[in-house]
Parts: sequence; C-alpha cells; structure tokens
Amino acid sequence: MGRFLKFNVDLDTFIEELKQRLETNTQETERLLALENKTYANFVKPLLMMEEYLGQFFTPLSHINSVNNSDKTQAVYTESLPIITEYSTRMSQNIDIYKAYKEIQEKETNSLNYEQNRVLELNIQHFELSGAHLDEKTKQRLQEINIKKSELSNNFSQNILDATNAYEYIITDAKDVEGLPKSDIENAKYEENGVTQYKFTLQMPSYIAYMTYGKNEKIREELYKAYVTRAPQNAQIIDEILALKYEMSQLLGFSSYAAYSLASKMAKDEDTVLKFLDDLLQNSKQQAKAELQTLQKMSKKPLQSFDTAYYSEILKKEQYDIEEELYRPYFSQTSVVNGMFEFLNKLFGMRFEKVDEELWNEKAAAYDVYLESTLKARLYMDLEARKAKQGGAWMHNWQAHCQDEKGQEQLASAFIVCNFPPSSKENPSLLRHDDVVTFFHEMGHAIHHMISSVDENEVSGVNGVEWDAVEFPSQFLENFAYEPHVLKLFAKHYKTGEIIPDEMIDKLVRSKNFLSAFGMIRQLEFSLFDFKLHTKLHQKDEVQNILDGIREETSLIKAPDYNKFQNSFSHIFSGGYAAGYYSYKWAEVLSADAFFNVVDEGIFGSDTAKKYLDIVLSGGGAKSMEILFKELMQRDPNPSNLLRLNGIN
Repeated sequence: MGRFLKFNVDLDTFIEELKQRLETNTQETERLLALENKTYANFVKPLLMMEEYLGQFFTPLSHINSVNNSDKTQAVYTESLPIITEYSTRMSQNIDIYKAYKEIQEKETNSLNYEQNRVLELNIQHFELSGAHLDEKTKQRLQEINIKKSELSNNFSQNILDATNAYEYIITDAKDVEGLPKSDIENAKYEENGVTQYKFTLQMPSYIAYMTYGKNEKIREELYKAYVTRAPQNAQIIDEILALKYEMSQLLGFSSYAAYSLASKMAKDEDTVLKFLDDLLQNSKQQAKAELQTLQKMSKKPLQSFDTAYYSEILKKEQYDIEEELYRPYFSQTSVVNGMFEFLNKLFGMRFEKVDEELWNEKAAAYDVYLESTLKARLYMDLEARKAKQGGAWMHNWQAHCQDEKGQEQLASAFIVCNFPPSSKENPSLLRHDDVVTFFHEMGHAIHHMISSVDENEVSGVNGVEWDAVEFPSQFLENFAYEPHVLKLFAKHYKTGEIIPDEMIDKLVRSKNFLSAFGMIRQLEFSLFDFKLHTKLHQKDEVQNILDGIREETSLIKAPDYNKFQNSFSHIFSGGYAAGYYSYKWAEVLSADAFFNVVDEGIFGSDTAKKYLDIVLSGGGAKSMEILFKELMQRDPNPSNLLRLNGIN
C-alpha cells in the first residue's frame, strides 16, 4: 500500500462492507479483552488503530455525501448512521475496555510517555462521559439516544441543503441587477425563450452578491426572508435534539448539556463561559452602537436586517474608497492557492507538490505536503460551489500521523472544502477578500492536523484537542490574510500579473475592522443563544424566547418576526458546536495573542512562528492547549488582545 489512501467509495457495497468491518472489529475486541496480561502495547495500541482504520473507511462516504450529494449518497449515508452509531456507542460503553484502561493506567503510568498517558486520560474520560460505568438499562437508553441524535442531525443538515437547492429567484428586469459586480451578473445570467433573465439562489456566492450589491430593496427582503425561513421542519428536530441531549446529560450525572459539554473543554464551568461572553459584549456594545449610527446615515429609512450588507458596502466605499469588485481580479483562486503555498513555505518551511490523482470531482486537487525536505502529509482541496455540495467551508481530517501497531509511520491527510465562485473555461474563479480569509482559516486547521509529529493517532493533529481550543490555529493563520507582506505574495491581477498596489492594500488593512464591534456582538448573540439554550431543557416557544431575550441585549436592529435563524444553525444542531459556539471567541483570544507576537517579530524569520510550529502544530492534542500555549508564550492568554485585534477600544 502507498503512503496515502486512494480516495474511493463504492456505494453499492458500502453497507455490507461496513457491517463486515464492524463484525471483525467486535471479534478482535473480544480477543484483546481475553488477553491475561494487558498492556498499552498489546491492548491499547491495537484498539486505537482499529478505530483509526474504521474512520479511514467511513470518512469518504461522509465526504462524498457533503460534496457530491445525491439521492444515493444520502440513502447510503442515512442507512449507515444507526449502524456505525450503535457500534460506536457499544464500544464507548464497554465496561471491560474501561476497566482495562484503568488497570493499564495504574500499572504503567510511570513507564509510558506523555502522549500515551494523555491517550489513557482522555479515553477514560470519554468512557465515563459515555456511561461505561452505568447499569445496562441506562447504557441501552444512552445508545438509543445516540442513534436517534445522529439521525436527527443528519436530517437537520439535509433539510437545509434541500431548501437551499430548491429556491430560485428570477429577475427579468436588467435594472434590478445594476450595480452588481460583472462576474456575479454573468454567473446569474441565462437565456430562456430568447429573453435574458437572472437567477439568484440561496447558495452563498449568489445570495451574498445580491444582498451586498442589489439595489432593489424588495428583492433583498425576498431573498433574506427565504434564507432565514429555510427548513421550518427543523423546529421539531431542534426540540427532539434538545430533549435527547438533556436526557443524556441527566443519565450521565450532569445538571445540563452545557455542564456535560464543558467536562472536556478548556473553560472550567458555565459561569466562566457566560462571564467571558458578557465581558466581551459589554466592552463591544458602545462601539457597536456608534457604528450603527454611522451606518444609519446611509439610508433615509430605518435600517432593516436585509439592508445591512447593502448599506455597509456603500459606507465601506465612502469611508475607505474601497470597492470589493476592484479587488477580485487580484484574488484569482489559482493565485491565492499558490500564494498560500509560498507563504507557508516562508513562514514554516512547508512545500506543496500537486499529485495526479483521480478524485470525486474534476475541480478537486491533491497535494503532497513536505516540511523542509520530509514528506509529511497529503492535502485534498475542493474549493468551488456547485449544486450538489453543502454550503460553507470546512476542514476534515482523514488519516492521522502516528506509529501504527507494527511500528510503521502513518502520514496524515486532510480535506479542505470551500464554496468559492465557480470557474469556467471563459472566466477564472475570482474571490472576495472574505473568501481569502476563509481559505486561510481552513488551511490553519489543515496544517494543524497534517504537521503533527505525535505518534498516537487519538491525540495527533486535531484529535484530542479541546473543542474550545481547536479554532486557535485556524484563526491564527487567517489573521495573516490582511498583512501587506503576505498579500503581496499572491494578490496579482489575473490578466496583467500586476501586484496589488500599496494604496489598495492600505485601504484593505484600514477596512479590516470596519463595523467590527457590530460583527462582534452578532457572534456573541450566536454564542449566548447556543450556551443558554443548553443550560437547561428548553422546548417549543422557549427556544425562540431565549433567542429573543438575547437579541434584546445584542441586536441593535430588531430582527423580523419571521426570522427563524435557529432552524439553520447547523453548527450546533448538525455539527459539533452544541454548548460550544463560544469556542470561536475563546480560541480567538489565543490566536490574537500569538499573532501579534509573530507580527511584532517581522513575520518571516519570527522566533514565535518557529516555536508555534514546534509546539502547537507539532504537538497536536497530546497536551492540553492550556499547557501548549504557556510553553509557546511563557504566560497565560491576554483577552485584551482579542479586542485589539478587532479594533475595539
């Protein structure tokens, strides 16, 4: 077998092969449990790698269901969920494995290295959070809850995708697209019966284009309303998910799902999180109100939720003379990708070489990743929007760097998925600067996973990292998307090759914190809603009431009554951020702190950057991020740097 897996998923045989693998794993687990003298080497390591290989088999299905969604991928994925969840729950509740881990920890702690001890520590905690120590009846109920939760989360996500794909708004009057960037007009334009029309959808590039530049207020409201009322059936799913999570928490001995969630995070308790969020809110609110007053001057009528992107663009142009469309020719996708590779080479000594490999889509690409001259990982990128692809952007890990059960080195691999404007034979994919920031963010996640030098897969790369610290490397890297030295590596006009002028960079940098306090309190609204929603059981109207109550404190423009944002809040209802959305801001404190040190040292050649590579990127989850951060900075994080990063005084 080669150093990396070949991307392949056979939908016709997947379920049968999955069942066979799980049966084989179950038999192997029984064999391992029968060993008389269990050790880390003969018991823990084989179990860890068994789970690693299962993840490697399952990941291509979940990936293809997200990037090439079809009735068949959805059917196979939906059928697989209860099968894999039942197995995972059974394994995580196996009292004999739990006891074996406890015995090995007691017997071998002094002879194991810190990575191995961390594996035992986290696994024992995971077993206890899964109810391994509870009676059979309770464990059976927890298994039922987990299966149902996974089904509901999948349905939640699929409902959003279906609703997004089903919506189209057709414009027949060319006046209604005046002011939109030429590339967005071209993407929307089509001919029907000899008549030129323009189609806008809820896909991100299309939706953002009209909301930002579309002059017709009624069309903006129509698009906005369609966006915030997507998937109304998800309201029922939310109630079911919340009830199941609350019941699960109670069975495991926690007062709430929030308390359960924090057991494995950096933040110590609920009061710590709420105080952290409230402090940020109070420090940001006054500036946010002033920003809104300035924005309101752009409109003769009181601003509505569907107006903010449009008038923000006008204000931004007035304040900074910055016109986004003038920047896009400098941010062709090809140039941005190549520039990112050059930046990472200068900062960390990383090198990317394209690999000729058949993938799931002709627009996807694979790269071998080297650190100096050493092959470290493989990266797969799928960056353009298309109809069968879920919206948003994400990194997903596939293989983890480790030593396998035979002592052989396994290299890491990961996917980066984005939804940038599609390229064609006639037109390249031209990005907004926000897209560039997104790409930097996801690359931060990817290199965190790929550059790991940890030998235990369960704490290698992003594995084992506390959820409220996992955004640290992604946010750290995204901050460089505004640095002049970095921008000049890739911001080149796609036709002329001209490097972006200093004047344009200066405007972009000065505009970085445009309406930043306004944006800060919007993120705090999401974080507070998520966290308070999970501090006790809330159902039906209570969910909306929680959101409305928070909006009284955070929303400077009252959202319309029809806004049901929660029904598409994928991060917490179909992602891993339930009672953890605050993690973005929590981790941003770490990233801002480290970033300013690197910038103050001149970026390239920075001692902090080298230490960041050696400590944070190489270290994965083998130590708590709290420990790694102190090793990096020789002190605790400084929250004031987050306000500084956002230009909030």
